[in-house]
Formats: sequence, structure tokens, C-alpha cells
Amino acid sequence: QVRLVESGGGLVQAGGSLRLSCAASGRAVNSLPMGWFRQAPGKEREFVAAISWRDGSADYVDSVKGRFTISRDNAKNTVNLQMNSLKPEDTAVYYCAAKVPPYSSTYGYWGQGTQVTVSS
Repeated sequence: QVRLVESGGGLVQAGGSLRLSCAASGRAVNSLPMGWFRQAPGKEREFVAAISWRDGSADYVDSVKGRFTISRDNAKNTVNLQMNSLKPEDTAVYYCAAKVPPYSSTYGYWGQGTQVTVSS
């Protein structure tokens, strides 16, 4: 079993920054593919970023490239999402997810989400 708990959401003005954190328990974050997703009101959940369990390489949706950075802290067993130059369209509930087992085709474990609101 893997438990994921997100934190760090909040209200920020456009152009500002937030850092989301996902604390994992039950497995080490560097042993699992992990990702961040978001869901805005009235929209489907979308992929935001992922980090490889093999080499720590990252992948991003085009709309956040150059603004968001995903990273992991093995000592704290967390996966983080640094969000800079935030835009109102980044407003959403952000979810952390993990693939268990690592070769799974889908993200099977999810956190409860953290709200990010960007005001214009």
C-alpha cells in the first residue's frame, strides 16, 4: 500500500509562485514513477508532470514547460512541484499519483488533492 498526502496549495496572484509537496508512505519515492495531475472546475483531470523512477528525468505538459519543475527529495520521501509564473488558468485541484508496481500502465494510487487558486 502507498499513501500520498499533498500540501502547499493556496491562493496566489498571477505571476507568483507556489511549491507543492507530496509525502509518500509505504514505498520510497525513488522506487516508483510519480506524477502530478490537476483538475479545474468543469474540466477533466489532466497530466501536469512526471518524474522517472529510473533516472529522475522529468516530463511536462506543454502549458507548464519552463514554469513548473518536478523533483523528489529521497531523504524526506517527497515529490515536489515548484510552480513559478503562475497564471489564472493554472487554478485547479492538484493531485499527486504513483504507479504501483513501477511497470504499471496506469497511476493506481492518488492523494486527496490540494487546491491552487491563481487570481488575476
